[in-house]
Amino acid sequence: MFKGLTKKERAWVLYDVGNSAFTMLACSLIPIYFKMLAIGDAPGQITGDQATAYYSISIAVVTVIVALLGPVCGAIADHKDRKKIFFQTVVALGVAGCILNGFATSWTMFIVIYVLAKIFYAMSLTFYDSMLNDITTQDRMDQVSSYGYAWGYIGSCIPFILAMIAYILGGGLSEDLMLFPPRVGMIIGFTVTGVWWLIVTIPLLKEYKQVNYVEAERGEITDVFRKIGGTLKKIAGSDKKVLFFLIAFFLYIDGVGTIIDNCINIGTDLGLPTVGQVVFLLATQVVAFGGSLVFARLSKKFDTVTLILVCIVGYFCVCLYALTLNTLLEFGILAFGVGCFQGSIQSLSRSYFSKIIPPENSGEYFGIYDIFAKGASFLGSAVIAWVKLAGGTINIAVASLAVFFALGFVFLRLSDKQPLAR
Repeated sequence: MFKGLTKKERAWVLYDVGNSAFTMLACSLIPIYFKMLAIGDAPGQITGDQATAYYSISIAVVTVIVALLGPVCGAIADHKDRKKIFFQTVVALGVAGCILNGFATSWTMFIVIYVLAKIFYAMSLTFYDSMLNDITTQDRMDQVSSYGYAWGYIGSCIPFILAMIAYILGGGLSEDLMLFPPRVGMIIGFTVTGVWWLIVTIPLLKEYKQVNYVEAERGEITDVFRKIGGTLKKIAGSDKKVLFFLIAFFLYIDGVGTIIDNCINIGTDLGLPTVGQVVFLLATQVVAFGGSLVFARLSKKFDTVTLILVCIVGYFCVCLYALTLNTLLEFGILAFGVGCFQGSIQSLSRSYFSKIIPPENSGEYFGIYDIFAKGASFLGSAVIAWVKLAGGTINIAVASLAVFFALGFVFLRLSDKQPLAR
């Protein structure tokens, strides 16, 4: 299954398989579960527009909280023997929140638990990404990181299919197929996802050992804020390689995130059948699996920046292709193009960043990295909204995202030309 990986590398890759199940559920069924509880005429329930607004606000809250906590928790976790403790704590809380979410009896309870679970999930990724320096060597980072995304995409399909079956048998598509109440289907969906997330995390909890760390100085909290301030000044001042990369990353990952978040909106605006869209999006997971493995192999022959640039150009072409979209088949071709580069651009960005930062401060740096990552799709979504409000088509809106990839290409080239600051 993971040919050529060490025991520690396999354990690390498996966490991608686990957490991706929650990501898949969040992108598909969780909004549906929420609206199932929220929308109605009964006391305490709300309208569809209010439900959409409250759900969007909750995601924004998660983004802000994680952006604020990421660098602080990451910096604390960089201290000796802290990273594993922090990681297993947020994973346990995230899994518990995921399972409890299925038992929510009101939309307010549902959204509060979901926000907490999403925060713990996001924090676990900060610690998880920063572990890459501890579990492998620099020359293997591209390959290992790519394997993580690859198996994460394909592995997430297993619990998702089970959750989807439970949703269908709960009357999600038709009452004729209903075998049990919808809420039972919701409980099954969340429980399967949470249990899957926990089980495939166990190998990493057993195998991981922090290798790179810093010693705490003076008061720990005071030291953390002093370090973060110093790191930000260093990045803005002398470490142009990291600075230009973070700017590039924010630009192109914003484009990636916007396309992922708006896939269903694209198809809906074009009047395409929903079932066909879901089938193609599931197929995209399989394509992303294959694409990540291909780039993992290519990383042995080509440098990381070159491969990321190829992915950026690929996405640039995908955006321009959106101008021609009209049919379900053309939507499928777009989804295929996205799948070819989706996992690769994320995994290679993660491994490249690991190479250009001090390994002993990886938690702190990945906390900063996640600020840029969590902002993904913010500007892109604003562009899509502006084009649509101005009377433009969804085709023009998606094509407009090509600007983000063009600018990301330029700043990544600038980053590559800067010396490594250590």
